[in-house]
Amino acid sequence: MITRTISIENLDIGDEERLNQALNDVWGVRKVKLNPKNGEAVISFDEDAASFMDFEQAVKDCGYNILSTDQ
Repeated sequence: MITRTISIENLDIGDEERLNQALNDVWGVRKVKLNPKNGEAVISFDEDAASFMDFEQAVKDCGYNILSTDQ
């Protein structure tokens, strides 16, 4: 299992629950911690089951863009 931090553009606190659910629905995710104040999400996942592209798509499906990641 690995943990990655991503920065999300203009993250609105009102969408925190929806985005949290979308990221948790990605196969292989073990834990998600959103911080809307600084626009970051910390995601722990099984790298054999999920990829960064899966998270990027989940974020885009919620109407947001990823600004950066801690790759």
